[in-house]
Amino acid sequence: MPALNYDTLIEKHLAILKSLQTDSGLFLASSKNVGTGYDKSWLRDNFYETLAFEVLGDWDTVEKTYEAIMQIFLKHEEKIDWAIENKPQYNYQYIHARFHPDTFDEFWEEWGNKQNDAVGCILFRIGILETHHKRTILKTEDHVRVVNKLVKYLENIEYWHDRDSGMWEEDEELHASSVGACVAGLHSINSIDSIFVPDELISNGEEALRSLLPRESDRKFVDLAQLSLIWPYQVTTKEETEQILKNVEYHLLRERGVIRYKGDRYYNSNPDGISEEAEWTFGLAWFAIIYLMTGDERKANAFLKSVVEIDTNKGLPELYFSNSEKYNENTPLGWSESLFIIAMNEMRRKDE
Repeated sequence: MPALNYDTLIEKHLAILKSLQTDSGLFLASSKNVGTGYDKSWLRDNFYETLAFEVLGDWDTVEKTYEAIMQIFLKHEEKIDWAIENKPQYNYQYIHARFHPDTFDEFWEEWGNKQNDAVGCILFRIGILETHHKRTILKTEDHVRVVNKLVKYLENIEYWHDRDSGMWEEDEELHASSVGACVAGLHSINSIDSIFVPDELISNGEEALRSLLPRESDRKFVDLAQLSLIWPYQVTTKEETEQILKNVEYHLLRERGVIRYKGDRYYNSNPDGISEEAEWTFGLAWFAIIYLMTGDERKANAFLKSVVEIDTNKGLPELYFSNSEKYNENTPLGWSESLFIIAMNEMRRKDE
């Protein structure tokens, strides 16, 4: 394969990613006309989708999205208040992970709505944006108040041993990726003077994370979601990082993507749901970003070229069916677009 044309590829995928942003500032998970439910806005997806604009210095786009996210929390502040005073027992009592992109209403059908990492990731980025990038995300006293309540929310649900549906919105377990997101979020937001985070709230999560790793959960010893602990959260030790990378690459890497975990039934090509797991495209870009971060440019470049090989005219799909050139209808997937842009931009900077 010839050398990658970074500028052309970034321009193409940035245009695709921009097309997913709504007037409110929120990004859709996929295109507006998709029939899979991905025409909605997830907190987690918006977190990952805006990372591309951060690395490119498009702060107007980033701040518009986080202004909308703050409006979501303010709209549902009474629910947060209730969860602080009354420990949630049912999924619907938790902060939901997806919302209508225009009205900011929750979607009430069952969707694994209990996702603690969705709160953790937003706290994490607000802290980074405010203190590292010197962007004003907490623009009003209302914003400061509701973010302090999000900290109390994580404290009251006792996130460090709270079983949730995690990144993949499935079975409730204690997920390392969810605990790690909350630890990272609390560490980050604690750097803002107006936000108070009790020390034990972080130490409880760190202790739980150490006891879980290198596993993702009791049921899953390896999971694609664990890459988030290495980047962007950076909450793993050197030894944990090496073990997670080894496990994910050896057990989950496939030709056109990375499977989420062994036995994943989502878009599984086997009627029995055994093996033939779907291959997620953003896993390849995720590996590229991490290997660039760890200094292995050779492996990073190889993963980047793998992403280019599976690209389509419409952009990067959510996933490819096992051992197949067929991809699913969630194309483009905003999350995949963003991670690819980040990886391309970081490699471009290395080559300058």
